[in-house]
Amino acid sequence: MKKMISIAVALMLLVSVGIATAGEYKGKAIKARLASEEIEGDFMTVWANNFSDHMKKWSGGKIDINVYPYGTLGALGDINELCQMGVVEYVFSDYAWISSFVPQAQVLALNYLFPTEKVPEVLDWMARNGEFMPLMEKAFRKNGLVPLSIMFEGWQWVTSKKPINSLEDMEGLKLRLMSSKLLVEDYKAYGAAPTPMDYGEVYSGLQMGLIDAQVNPLFAIYSMKFYEVQNCCTQLKSEPFVGIPTVNQKFFDNLPAEVQQEIRKFWIDAIIPAGKWITERNASDMAKMKKAKPDLKFTVLDEATIPTFKKKAETVYPKYIKIGGEGSQEMLDAVLKDIENAKKALGIK
Repeated sequence: MKKMISIAVALMLLVSVGIATAGEYKGKAIKARLASEEIEGDFMTVWANNFSDHMKKWSGGKIDINVYPYGTLGALGDINELCQMGVVEYVFSDYAWISSFVPQAQVLALNYLFPTEKVPEVLDWMARNGEFMPLMEKAFRKNGLVPLSIMFEGWQWVTSKKPINSLEDMEGLKLRLMSSKLLVEDYKAYGAAPTPMDYGEVYSGLQMGLIDAQVNPLFAIYSMKFYEVQNCCTQLKSEPFVGIPTVNQKFFDNLPAEVQQEIRKFWIDAIIPAGKWITERNASDMAKMKKAKPDLKFTVLDEATIPTFKKKAETVYPKYIKIGGEGSQEMLDAVLKDIENAKKALGIK
């Protein structure tokens, strides 16, 4: 009888511990702002809202995070600076736009680093087991920021008025990119004439002929309607678009340990589900673009041509060391090592 009572008490204790760790936050109320680099309904803003909802539920309503989509708090460079200054507590940006503050993050912009399959799973493995994330956090912290995850938003596509089937088709192409010295070098290596430009200026730039082409993931090409003023979409299989949810260091370090832990857990646990979400979204948006503009051509660079692009891309790797600055060689070595170890763990050839 005593044994049965002991077991019952033990089970009750386990249940009570489980409930407590599941989200009975007893700390003070916290209000924060999160600036997203994408419009309402696109990946970063959707997952920022998911994060806000999760933290509110987990804390019993005590943690309130307001999400500001692209354009509501300034241009893409502005929102990263606002987070660094602590004007907003969080920013969801990418490896390119945040590079003005953390140049080492541009390692993720190097082309032909990642396998063409299971990218979310690779990023998840890297975030949980690799050497790269601690190094990236070290670099971010030197600039008053803390990275929380690395998230796949689909592969980058080049949209243009003429088909791209070879390096010759890239020659002299006036191509809009995000603001990143390394991205400029990536596409210069292919023979293009890259031009950094703010997100909100791309449509008019294409329409007026200031640029011939631009690079973005499919959901952005659809939601920003770039396809309306382009004829072709080409996937070089070179560059996954990676988002980096980031928090102001001073704000984060002053949060209770349990809140810090829950924030990190949410963003790491979101990598694979978010990858599934965006894969489905991109497929849906491609279908919508085909329906809206039947003569729009979608092309994936063929396997015989990819090595010619990859060879050119690899000439940029040494340039990253100079552009990335302090610790960039260690960062590149860690990324390459993590990707190889992830591929082995996941059975990717």
